[in-house]
Amino acid sequence: MSSVNYNVLGLIFASMHDSYVSELTKQRTMGSIPFGGRYRLIDFPLSNFVNSGVSEVGVITKSNYGSLLDHLGSGRDWDLSRKKGGLHLLPPYSQTGGIYKGRLDALSNIWSFVEHSNAKYVILSNCDVVATVDFNPVLKQHKETEADITLIYSRGFYDSEKNNCATILEFNEDNTLGGVLVDPVISGECNQWLDMMIVTKDFLKKIVSDAASRNLYSFTREILQNSSNDYKILGYEHKDFFVRIDSVQNYYLANRMLLDREKRDALFRKGQPVYTKIGDNAPVKYGLESSIKDSLIADGCVIEGTVENSILFRGVRVGKGTVIRDSVIMQGTRIGSNCSISSVITDKNVEISDDKVLTGSETYPLYIGKNGKI
Repeated sequence: MSSVNYNVLGLIFASMHDSYVSELTKQRTMGSIPFGGRYRLIDFPLSNFVNSGVSEVGVITKSNYGSLLDHLGSGRDWDLSRKKGGLHLLPPYSQTGGIYKGRLDALSNIWSFVEHSNAKYVILSNCDVVATVDFNPVLKQHKETEADITLIYSRGFYDSEKNNCATILEFNEDNTLGGVLVDPVISGECNQWLDMMIVTKDFLKKIVSDAASRNLYSFTREILQNSSNDYKILGYEHKDFFVRIDSVQNYYLANRMLLDREKRDALFRKGQPVYTKIGDNAPVKYGLESSIKDSLIADGCVIEGTVENSILFRGVRVGKGTVIRDSVIMQGTRIGSNCSISSVITDKNVEISDDKVLTGSETYPLYIGKNGKI
């Protein structure tokens, strides 16, 4: 863990872009979507902050945040249960009544929290991009260039037919922001904003209070698109692995990517661990007739059947004669005997009785909602 940097405040938006994965966010917020066998999406930005030495983090919630509160608790698992700084959960209500409309509106509502922080710099991040980022070199560039805003982006393939909610950035030769496209209809290599940025607290105060006085709430449209010439906005390229969760299909593919060792190693790097709530479960129990191939199995599972190319979260039970292929099986799911499960996502605590056949496809995985019974 890096040395603590009291000069920086981290802010995480736990509920941005919830609507793109509405099946998964029906009963939870974006940040508490389970991922990769034992994590939640919020674990990645939280761990990025902690590994970069940021010890004061605010989590801006919106709705359905019960499971998020349960997961985060006091912040102890991330070493954020402390007297100075630590983890703060910030309520979703808007000054004007109702729930906030966009990033600027959300910041306006929680501004008293930001104001009380002694930090000079603020790093903002969403939960829908899974990546391991060290913020220290970004902060160094931000200070040296005296930028108003430094946007963290990645070059990657974008296809508007398969991706949602992307903000595409174009930079001039001097690395200043040249143009911004929101949800463009394009396909090809481009600079995708990872919804992470660094600003000084004073500058953030200026744009947030200005937006509030003019009833503006979208940071991307009002600041990046409409006012980019008024400010010094620079880019910082994240050259490592990233994946955006912007549809149920992409959630399925992102989980399955972790079965590729190279991609897994690029996300879970030495020296930059991803922290999560400790489960304290028993080890996996394999039956005499069980067979496992190319899968990630979390602790607490009991497997008596066959599992191939799949991800099983904590406490999953698989009956005798059952075959699971190419699937993402969330925590507490119980699957009976002699079932055939292929290209399926089961949410938490699903029960599938004996002799069932469930089949989705790579491009359209079958999703079974939380507590579902089949």
